[in-house]
Amino acid sequence: MQEILTQLDGKKVLITGGAGFIGSNLCEVLIENGAEVACLDNFATGHKYNLDAIISHPNFTLIEGDIRDITTCHQAVSNVDYVLHQAALGSVPRSIKDPATTNEVNVGGFLNMLIASKDKGIKRFVYAASSSTYGDSVGLPKQEDIIGKPLSPYAITKYVNELYADVFHKTYGIDCIGLRYFNVFGRKQDPNGAYAAVIPKFTKLLMNHESPVMNGDGTYSRDFTYIDNVIQMNIRAMLTQDKEAMNTVYNVAYGERTDLNELVAVLKTELGQFDEAITTVEVKYGSKRAGDVPHSLASIDKAKSRLGYDPQYSIKDGLKEAMSWYWKNLK
Repeated sequence: MQEILTQLDGKKVLITGGAGFIGSNLCEVLIENGAEVACLDNFATGHKYNLDAIISHPNFTLIEGDIRDITTCHQAVSNVDYVLHQAALGSVPRSIKDPATTNEVNVGGFLNMLIASKDKGIKRFVYAASSSTYGDSVGLPKQEDIIGKPLSPYAITKYVNELYADVFHKTYGIDCIGLRYFNVFGRKQDPNGAYAAVIPKFTKLLMNHESPVMNGDGTYSRDFTYIDNVIQMNIRAMLTQDKEAMNTVYNVAYGERTDLNELVAVLKTELGQFDEAITTVEVKYGSKRAGDVPHSLASIDKAKSRLGYDPQYSIKDGLKEAMSWYWKNLK
């Protein structure tokens, strides 16, 4: 990881959704390693406090705006060389409840950013894709060239992103790399709201001695991926000079599967170091959630061979770091 961080000095980068969980972590790491960073966010799901550590840095610029506005997109890509597109409305349940807005942001906004990047001659467009693209494909581990039918409006939007990126490269010559995130977790991930991800949501409940409610019997499994692994992949995708590595998609994961029962056991163990009573909190079980994929496990061979991806954090290593952060910041 260290060898690629040294290459960030002086790079001019726009991070859309830069006040969100993944985006704000990217902003910090790039700023800390000498890059000039512009952040575009409308704060629909991101938070200004995520940027507190860098907001006054001379190499950081905050642009408050919406990717659904093409003028804003053109302004945001001015004077940058690279775009790390993280902005999106996440959550399968949110997309089922409101497919129209999810489409406006995730497809319309994505297309605006591609158009603006093409118009301004951006060197590289790296974008957040999603493991939801695998849909009803049952094979494990998930390989990038084998997908099924999407199971939610959210999954459709993320697959459309991949199609647009491919067409824009072939039609306009812009280099694009898609990163299919697998259940990212870590510091700054918001535990609040109806669409909070499972790890921060369960963490907050356990810290309050409240019972988490699982969807189903807890045997659904995921390839949970710590934020620092995701940061590494974004930087590698942004900086690679290997033409064979560009204009494709990569799984971003650790390559191990953990079911929800196992996850909660680790959460309770790690948090129990700070408050022993957490280890006795019981878990409740509810109905299965519409649009959920039962199991998810990534093959990361392509990312390793083409981009040199070397994930440093297993789920247990990542949860140890994350639980320490939540304990300090939620208490």
